[in-house]
Amino acid sequence: MTMTQKISSNAVEPIVKQFGAVEAAAQPKWLVPVRKAGLASFADQGFPTLSDEDWRFTNVAPIAQLPFQLAREIAVNGAETKLLDEAVFTKLSGNRLVFVNGFFSAKLSTLKSVPGGVRIESLAATLAKDSALIEKHLGQYARTNGNAFAAMNQAFFSDGAFIFVPHGVEVAEPVQLIYISSAKQNGETILPRNLIIAEANSKISVVESYISTGNVAYFTNAVTEILAGENASVEHIKLQDEAADAFHIATIAGEFGRTSNVSVHSFALGAKLSRTNIRTKLAGEGLECVLNGLYLTRNEQLADHHMIVEHAQPHCASHEYFNGILDDKSKGVFHGRIYVHPIAQKTDAKQTNKNLLLSDDATADTKPQLEIYADDVKCTHGATIGQLNDESVFYLRSRGLDTETAKRMLIHAFAGEIIERIKCEPARVEIDKLVWDRLEANHHLAGK
Repeated sequence: MTMTQKISSNAVEPIVKQFGAVEAAAQPKWLVPVRKAGLASFADQGFPTLSDEDWRFTNVAPIAQLPFQLAREIAVNGAETKLLDEAVFTKLSGNRLVFVNGFFSAKLSTLKSVPGGVRIESLAATLAKDSALIEKHLGQYARTNGNAFAAMNQAFFSDGAFIFVPHGVEVAEPVQLIYISSAKQNGETILPRNLIIAEANSKISVVESYISTGNVAYFTNAVTEILAGENASVEHIKLQDEAADAFHIATIAGEFGRTSNVSVHSFALGAKLSRTNIRTKLAGEGLECVLNGLYLTRNEQLADHHMIVEHAQPHCASHEYFNGILDDKSKGVFHGRIYVHPIAQKTDAKQTNKNLLLSDDATADTKPQLEIYADDVKCTHGATIGQLNDESVFYLRSRGLDTETAKRMLIHAFAGEIIERIKCEPARVEIDKLVWDRLEANHHLAGK
């Protein structure tokens, strides 16, 4: 038994022991066995180790070694208010649900009247008053098998967002979900759970972000489940900008219906170690799915994206575009798998991962995969790892730019490839400004 395996095994028991407090809390009767199933799955799997193929580039032993304690609800103070005022999406209009340590904060949230039967509310509140709708969907899309962190979340989740868009309704303004960590001790664990249901012919954009008031070694373990009905249009934008010593694991799982159009964007800027697991099932014919992401890392950060796109019906298109800009001794990881069922003829799938190394010590591990069981498909994948192209720099210099400016332009363009795919213009503008500022603030990233 390796040290990593030993640490992971020993770490499970103290977490399982804390389940009693969650089990005893007020909740619908049907939820208790769901939580117990999640706990059993987590206890059976334990923390993944480097011997697990899907985790061989990302060592989560530092998470397993944390003194696990469930984050508690706190009284909101000036620190959270100040952070929210300075947050990247503050200028966005529309409904805003704010959670502190994973618990809904009515004080910080902005809820407007939404017509057409749309529901934008706390998941815990919905469970308390109208849990039947939640029961049909919770845990149906985020699989616990093979995902110990999703299993842990299913057992222990505290609160989160519930968004329901009825048939034929369009939500014009983006909905914000903001998760603020106010953890004060190492090992505090925040477990948000989001459920987004967009019925047939509906449309919605959701912006989900993670920020922090302090800097201790806390752990965020989030799950977002998305159901897109027939001909629905859903755009989900996730920004991870956690504290420098924090750990962040997220699962985004969705099932998409016939002729729907779904885009999932992931931007990883913060945390010491982060991983986003994305799994989508293309369950109806003729739909289009775009998975799109950017990770900026420096110092000794690690940012990992792992995704599975399951083509379960014919005539579907999926496109994955992930770019990484890596500096210092940081590390980027990309593992993408396109799985095409025998029935899924006429599949059009593309997968691209590009990594830009700004330091000789930065590393990238990339593993795009195709698993195809149909014969009439168009599937491609590719990956690149390298530094700035000297010929491109020379070309810009020949047009009168100095070397530093030329490098900055190339780096910004590299990030811009991802940002420009965001359809929600207000969110796109704010993400573009944030990434620009981060690149300009770092003299290495700016090419100086």
